[in-house]
Amino acid sequence: MSNLTIRPLTIRARRSEDLDQCVEVLREVRLADGYPMKWPSNPRAWLDRPQLDQAWVAEGSPGVIDGHVAVRNGREVTRLFVAPAARRLKVASALLDHVSVWAGGRLILHVVDKPDSPAAAFSEATGWRYTHTTTAAWSGPRGESVRLRHYVR
Repeated sequence: MSNLTIRPLTIRARRSEDLDQCVEVLREVRLADGYPMKWPSNPRAWLDRPQLDQAWVAEGSPGVIDGHVAVRNGREVTRLFVAPAARRLKVASALLDHVSVWAGGRLILHVVDKPDSPAAAFSEATGWRYTHTTTAAWSGPRGESVRLRHYVR
């Protein structure tokens, strides 16, 4: 029996004033999980790239950002992360459900292919279908090739 309490979440469009808090959450995620593989020189700009169609945040309490997600190319999920303190509270699922409604259906997700990846485990446990693996167009922190697992929902 779990003693986790599922808090009500508010999913809303990310605003420019959210970016500093999003960067702090991203920093926590980086320390916990190594995402992103390379820490961006300007994390605010990395989160707020013009190529993104839309971005959202999840708040478990007013003013406290527990998660983030963005979409590019109309259906490609990117910049998905959840604060370590908010894990196992269905934050990522709620964000992805919201994105799915916004996108009108089928979504694409790319996950770094590494052993014991929490992102791959989450994807496979929540109904995403693995389609194939490719080499990323970008390299890892030491210049190494990065393999990506591709999923659809």
